Amino acid sequence: MGLETGGVKRHNPPMALSRHTPADASRTPASGWRQLLRGGLTAILDSAYPPQCVACRAITAEPATLCARCWREMPFITRPYCERLGTPFAVDIGGTLLSPAAIADPPVFNRARSVARFDGAARELVHKLKYGDRQELALAMGSMMATAAADSLDRATVILPVPLHWTRLWQRRFNQATALAAIIGQRTGLPMEPQLLRRRKRTASQVGKTRAERQANLQGAFVVPDTMKMALKGQHVLLVDDVMTTTSTANAASRVLLRGGAASVDIVTFARVVMPS
Repeated sequence: MGLETGGVKRHNPPMALSRHTPADASRTPASGWRQLLRGGLTAILDSAYPPQCVACRAITAEPATLCARCWREMPFITRPYCERLGTPFAVDIGGTLLSPAAIADPPVFNRARSVARFDGAARELVHKLKYGDRQELALAMGSMMATAAADSLDRATVILPVPLHWTRLWQRRFNQATALAAIIGQRTGLPMEPQLLRRRKRTASQVGKTRAERQANLQGAFVVPDTMKMALKGQHVLLVDDVMTTTSTANAASRVLLRGGAASVDIVTFARVVMPS
């Protein structure tokens, strides 16, 4: 099952490789032979190892997709949802919908979008990417995020992952937000500029903290380097992360980006914690 792309911008398609016949084989450059060899090896591997579902590893027709069963079981977030926070509504009453949370405490960012609730298959994919050394999952997850964030991508000028503190980056070996942001950048042609935002404070886990404690925990956590402020000025930022549990991290990062010169900040995550109403 393929992934829909909606209105997402794409790269221009690459030029097709020229095909050489045995008669002109002597004129085939070395790079051409390497490309032909790589294509042959890919075909052999594809026949020996058919594409698998990224969630359950069942055989699929295309690589980096979900099988039919996992697609049905994925807790996708679709309209109706809050236009600011991206949290789903049980009933569609028409018009532009804002949740009570967005009205009572408007977020610093413009809007947030997520592919799915942080539950079931979505939770498993996030954990496998983040802790299971399954970096190849970023291709499917980032592609779905590009579709979910189509309305934000219409005006975004730069893609920016939520940064990790250097000590956590050293422990995990990679930042899952950067992996996802890179895929969105490849899908849309937008630049991915991780150097525009830095995490200078290693924060404690937000789990179990009150709202005031979460805000205090994130105080001073992010900074726009002075050398990056000119590059950030006037940019419409799409900020990327794997999960949104509360809005605390997104608000803290967005506030620093806006103070640093960004024109606007939108958020996209693969999963979103949705509290029961």
